[in-house]
Amino acid sequence: MAELLFLRQQIYGHSAERFVPEDPNQLRLAFEGMETIPEEKEVVAEEAVVTYVRKKEEKKQPVREAIPDHLRREEVVIEPENIPEGAVRIGEEVTEKLEYKPGEVYVLHIVRPKYALPQGQGIIIAELPTQVLPKSNAGASILAYLLVSKYQDHLPFYRILEMFRRIRVHFAASTVNDWACAVTDLLLRPLYETLKKEVLGCDYINIDESTIPVMDRDKPGGTKKGYFWIVRSPGQNQLFFYYDKGSRAQRVVVDLLRSFKGAVQSDGYGAYDIYENKKDVMLLGCMAHARRKFEQAQDNDPLRAKYALTVIQDLYAIERKAKNDGLDYEQIRQLRMVKSYPILQDFEKWLYENNFKVLPKSLIGKAVTYTYSIFPRLVRYVCDGRYNIDNNAAENGIRPLALGRKNYLFCGNDESAGRTAVIYSLLGSCKLAGVDPMAWLTDVLKRIPDHSSQRLSELLPNNWKPLN
Repeated sequence: MAELLFLRQQIYGHSAERFVPEDPNQLRLAFEGMETIPEEKEVVAEEAVVTYVRKKEEKKQPVREAIPDHLRREEVVIEPENIPEGAVRIGEEVTEKLEYKPGEVYVLHIVRPKYALPQGQGIIIAELPTQVLPKSNAGASILAYLLVSKYQDHLPFYRILEMFRRIRVHFAASTVNDWACAVTDLLLRPLYETLKKEVLGCDYINIDESTIPVMDRDKPGGTKKGYFWIVRSPGQNQLFFYYDKGSRAQRVVVDLLRSFKGAVQSDGYGAYDIYENKKDVMLLGCMAHARRKFEQAQDNDPLRAKYALTVIQDLYAIERKAKNDGLDYEQIRQLRMVKSYPILQDFEKWLYENNFKVLPKSLIGKAVTYTYSIFPRLVRYVCDGRYNIDNNAAENGIRPLALGRKNYLFCGNDESAGRTAVIYSLLGSCKLAGVDPMAWLTDVLKRIPDHSSQRLSELLPNNWKPLN
């Protein structure tokens, strides 16, 4: 029965995780009992007829938003017909309408004149600028558009090619795929490795995993479940995706975080348990995952679930206050020690007492056991104002991946999934840095072939400055 209720909640219930307690002062509607109780009969008989005039609400007039000033104006002047001689213009009426033209594909026509030197000394000609992809007719902007459209706007290549065909521009699907592979492997992968090194070089990261279907060579026409690991640095506003043959095994995170020193924030996945015993690494938990467990247990044990959710709600209220008041990291730490830590101490006692009172395999039992087992990790965020109460920063970074797999469905092989990780990492960092991904990628593709490998950090989104 509990499983059925949980399944119904997952399918038909609300998806918001924030707990809103029931208001005891909220009026209830009762649909059972007598239509009129005896005490009301005398009053009903004496009631006078009351007429009710409904007050008509005034409709609010819609406010039209102004057309942005930065848009190009294409002026059209419409003169009246048969203007009499001697008429004087005294003003004008202006009407503005938003219009749209499809994106333009144009040809960069590069001409390099050749000159013959006197007395047969040879021929001179200007050097051709470095090409993004030698022996290819694709320029930086068209390559950037293809990658941003697929990995930022989540359009499969076949849809993009259909859009090009409508403006009479035809690309072969195999050609476009070759372009994407070459750009990723030859140009963007070194930049990705630089990004990964910077993120792992900080002392506080969020980490999470998510799945993506990958075509399985051993099962023609079938797919396997591949895993992306996402690592985000809240302090640097950077992230990267990592793909290791689709594995979620502990060995992947061991290899990935081999040289990391600092705080690692994750969910309760057992692969991270080893970092409880590693020197120079502190493991932080995710309060949102604990809250999710109690949210799912509300129908199973309303009283216990409501208590836990109310406690977690109070902890999040303190975090919102710190954010709204604009506190610095030290002030946040002090606020947590004074307000949050006592709440967490009482919560731990409650978890310990109830851990022996609930059925282990019930939903409330699983929620209490899960939260109590990782409670030391859940408390550690109070010791540093930089640390988050949950791991939502990493989960939010996964959302583009979730949208993408709904559109292009799967990756063709492990190599394709690895390239997807590279592009998602760089475009995701653009979003965190507030950088236009199209402008950034177009500029970087032009510059990176001639850029020093020792200064690739300059081209990362959070450091990028476009050339004039």
